[in-house]
This record gives sequence, C-alpha cells and structure tokens, in this order.
Amino acid sequence: MTPEFQVLSVASWLLVITFLQLALYPSLKKCMRQYAFPASFAASLLIFTILTWYCGLARLPVQFGLVPFTLLLAYHIYRHDYAWDELKKEWRWELIFLIFFFLMLTVRFVNPTISYAEKFMDHAFLASVMRNPVVPPLDPWFAGGTMDVYYYLGYWVFGCLGIVSGVPSNIAFNLSLPTVLGVAAVTVYAIGTLLLDRFRWLPLLLFFIPNPSLFYQLITGSSISSALWNSTRTITNTINEYPLFSFTWGDLHAHVISIFNQVLLIFLLIYLYKYWESLESRGRWLICGLAALSLGSMPLINTWDVLIYAPITVIVAAFIILRGWKKGQGISSWGQLIAIPPLSIIIYLPFYLMLKTSTGGIALVRTPSDPFQFLLVNGWFIAIFLLLLVKEIRERPYFLLVAVPFVFAGYIAAAIAAIPLIYFIAKKEHSFPDLLAIFGLAILILVELFYLKDNMGDTYFRMNTVFKCYVPAWIILGISSFAMVGAWFARPGRVPVMPARKSAAFAVLIVGFLFIVPFLVPLDLNYGGRTLDGLAYLDSSHSGDASGVAYLRNLTGDERIVEAVGGDYTYYSRISSFTGIPAILGEPFHEYMWRGDTTSWYSTRPAGVKSIYENPDQTVALMKKYNATLLYVGDVERETYNVSLPSTGLEQVYTGQGTDIYRIAG
Repeated sequence: MTPEFQVLSVASWLLVITFLQLALYPSLKKCMRQYAFPASFAASLLIFTILTWYCGLARLPVQFGLVPFTLLLAYHIYRHDYAWDELKKEWRWELIFLIFFFLMLTVRFVNPTISYAEKFMDHAFLASVMRNPVVPPLDPWFAGGTMDVYYYLGYWVFGCLGIVSGVPSNIAFNLSLPTVLGVAAVTVYAIGTLLLDRFRWLPLLLFFIPNPSLFYQLITGSSISSALWNSTRTITNTINEYPLFSFTWGDLHAHVISIFNQVLLIFLLIYLYKYWESLESRGRWLICGLAALSLGSMPLINTWDVLIYAPITVIVAAFIILRGWKKGQGISSWGQLIAIPPLSIIIYLPFYLMLKTSTGGIALVRTPSDPFQFLLVNGWFIAIFLLLLVKEIRERPYFLLVAVPFVFAGYIAAAIAAIPLIYFIAKKEHSFPDLLAIFGLAILILVELFYLKDNMGDTYFRMNTVFKCYVPAWIILGISSFAMVGAWFARPGRVPVMPARKSAAFAVLIVGFLFIVPFLVPLDLNYGGRTLDGLAYLDSSHSGDASGVAYLRNLTGDERIVEAVGGDYTYYSRISSFTGIPAILGEPFHEYMWRGDTTSWYSTRPAGVKSIYENPDQTVALMKKYNATLLYVGDVERETYNVSLPSTGLEQVYTGQGTDIYRIAG
C-alpha cells in the first residue's frame, strides 16, 4: 500500500479516537474535574467497544456504535461545553498520548511484519472481526466454529476501529499497539498526577525499564536481540514478559491489549479512594459505572486479569466503606461501590452465557522459582521497597521472621516477597502506593504457591500462570514503586525544582532520543520494514501468496477456505491468518488448547484436508462436509501434499505466480 494511503490511514484512525474521546470528555468534567480529559481516552474506547459488541450480537452494523457518541457530541456543542480556553489547558494530555502513540508507531514502522510468534493468531482474529463483525466472532482457524472459546474483545475493539475508520486489517494491526500504549501512558500519567505533586512522570518508567535479567544476559555475553528474548524466559519453564519487551516484540496479544484497561481501573480506584467523600451521588454512580465497565471488560479482553483485579476492586471498596463507617456514614453512601461487581457481570452477561472454555482448577506449586531467577525478574521493585523500608525494618526487625515458614517449605522466592509485604501491611497509615505494593507483592507470592491447571503439560505447568499474572504484577508494582520514589525525591532538600525551560529542554532531548532508538536497534529480525503494511513483506518473500491473499481479501460474503495444515508458529495457516476467511483447521495446538478434542477433530480435520488435496474423488464431498467454498493451492500446499484435484466440481477463479484458487462449481 502506498505511503500516502498509510498516512491517511493513521490520520483517519486518530480522527476516530479523538472524536470518541472529545464526545465523552464533557460528561466527565463535573465529577472528575481536571482528570476528565485523560480518563476519557480509555473510557471512550471501552464504551465504544460495548456498544459495537452489542451491535454485533444483534447483527447490526457496528457503525451504529458511533451514533450515541454523535448525539453526545451534538448535545455538548448545543450546551456550549467545549470552551477553547479550557481545551487549551488540556494540551499536555494530548501531547503525552501523541508522543507515546507515535513512538510505538515508529517501532511498528521499523518492524511491521505479521510474520512470527503470535502475530498470525493476532491478525487472524483481527481480520475475522473486520471481515464479519458478529458476536461471537467466527474462528478463522476452525471453520464452523466461533471464538466463544477464547477472550477476544481486544481484537473486537481494534477491528471495529478499523471498520469505522476505513483502515484495512494489515495496517490496523500496526496502529493498535500504538493506541494501547498511547492511551495507557495518558492514564498512567494521570495516576502519577493523582499520587504526586512533583515527579508525576516517574510511573511512566514502567513502560521503559527492562527487568534486571536483561543486564545479566548482556554482562554474560548475550547479544542484544537474544538478551531481550532470554530476559523473558528467566524463570525456568515460564514466560515473564514486561511491557518494554511486549511492545517491542510487537504481538498484538491479549495480555498486551489489556494494559490500557488495567491502568484505567487502577486510576478509577485511586480516584474513588481519594475523592469518594467529596463526590456527589451522580458522580459516584458515573465513576463506579466506569469501574464496573472496566472490570467487566477484563474477562473478554484477557480473562486472567479479572482474577487479580476483582479482589483488588473489592478490597479497595472495603477500605472506602470502612473509612466511611468510622465517620458514621450510612449504608446508602456505599451502594454504588457495592454495585460494581454485579454490574461488571451484568453488562456483558451474554458473553458468559456463550462461553465454552474452562480451567482445570488450582494446584500447589511443587517446583517454585529459583530465588536468583526471581530477583532477576522482580529485583528492581524488591530493592526499591526494601530501601524505602529501612527505617521500619530497623524499628521492628522481628517482622523478618515472616520469611522463615516460606524458607522451610522451600519457597524462598515467596519468602523474599513476604518481607516487604509484611512491613507494608504493618504500617499504621496506608497511602495508595502502599496498597498497590501489597497487592503486587501478594500476586508474586500467590504465583509462587499456586497455579491454574491447563493442558500445557508437566514441564510447562506454570507457564501460563506466571505469564498472565506477571504483567499485571509489573504494572501494579511499577506504579507503586515509582510513585514512592517520586514522593521520596519530592521531600524538602532532596531534589531541587528544575526551571521550566530546562525541564522542557531535557524532556525534548529524552523524547528525541527515544524516537531514534528504534532505528538503531535491530528490531526487524531480517523481515524488512519501513512501512505500516504488515503484509508488505509477502511481495518479496512469498510473491505467490501475496497476490493470492490480495485477491481473497477483496472477497465478501460467507466464505470458508481449504489450506494446508501444519505446525503452530510456522508459515502454515497463513491464508486464514492474512484474510480472516475461516479455514477447516488453522494452528492445531492453539485450537486444542481452547477446544480440547471431545469430537476427535484433532485427527479427522487434518486427515480430511489431506484427502481434499490428494484424493480427487473425495475433494468436493469433503469440502461440502465442512461447508468450504474455496480451495487454495500455493507453494506450501504443493510441498505438503501430492496435490491431485478433480476435473469436475471445481472452477478456477484465480491463478497467478504459482498460486491457484478454486471455488466449488455452482
């Protein structure tokens, strides 16, 4: 796609996001005051998501999701709620969003390819939503199946943004992570502003710092690229990603998409905790409603998050209620808080009624993390907490005994986390960063003790639990520790106030350097870049597929396709992944993890595909069995099967550069 089209795509995408945000912003001003503008970024995305989701459920065009925002914008214009002088004061929030958006866009520009890791899956889901935005979305890797076996809402929101902005999926794929980072950064800066009078930018460091393991890898001789990867595989047989790696690696995966929603809920809980007594009833309902929407969206975006944030929400609400009870406030003032959990379930109730996935339950970890590996992942936060707790440790050293039971039981990593945890719990007065530290450390300890059973096997039994819990833990601990550091720096006599001009010049230098870094680090992994088209690399590496995919992406209607079946994380499943057209079977192990094998499809579907290509007397009958309308024959199919097609029953609809596409006749 031409550079001009890509520039227009970025502009159209940003225009839609700005429209949604500005339409909602005045509605939040009365109760959220100076935080209404930053909060409206993430909140408007979630509201747009639920509106379009119900449109998909009702089989209505998702463009109808723009109607309430249009009416809201017209209403606020009619009431003169957009004062230019007020909007000018919000420039720093917009600037933060744009800096982080374009910083991540630069990373995607350098490495845009939909080519490795989970990118096939991520684009397959995105393309499926954009091709046929219905609820539940069609599973592009299991013809006849739907995504009611997976949490897909993150792909839904960006697919719908692509639809209403007119941006195709291969470019929307590379605009989605910049949006996640931009919206998350605005919200984290708002959190910093809520918690700090100075150094409000410090919590933003959670997006930039690597874990200590990266430096250990470099010191021990690893290259930059291998060190980055190895730093996320530090704890044996687990994945321990952190935001810098996740955004750089570039998978548009559920655990990354969810970051913008996680920080929104943290922001809303801090705001409620800080301003609950000063809020009017209407304001309480509005903010609690947004908290319910955020919490309720978690099971659909990344289900693991709700296991962490639902208890946190209940605990914060309990703290507010307890504080009000001590002040003699009646139960009527708590109703909105109590309503958050049930509302969070009700708003997406149809999702739970359709959901077909399950978990194997909770089990005890019998091979806990090596303590050195644990510190290589979480060492920064543990070190910051212990340094800030030196006074408390000197005053009450006997609390160190809390580590003894964990040590004797063999859970030394849990013992390490338990030491700062007990001192934060023992504080007489708890700031919100203290509470966040307690939550984050508790996550680390629980993950050392327990795991959720899945079908990853005995070797990787903890992989998903550590993977999905460590990202929220990093976010919570990052906000907590850097807010504490900011408060320490701000104490009288510690760090003098820098003049505004010097501060601005320093910020410009830092931002300028960050924009240069993606061009200095080898991020493209030899796939090429300098484009926002995630499929552009096909022109040089798989020219036959490039033209075949281009033809298929222009088809509309209910189509299903036959393509070669092979291993996961390979070039197989590429046609369904690039087009969103459901194949008889895509990456088999992914589908097995989601669906199990109760109907023996794990063997019958690959065998059926093989027969379609190799047994001409069965080709048409088997295609009809799976309601397949198209048959794709490219280099991968010819390498995998002894292709022999029938002389009748199929009509060739496309041929070019070694690729042939057939349709069932009639």
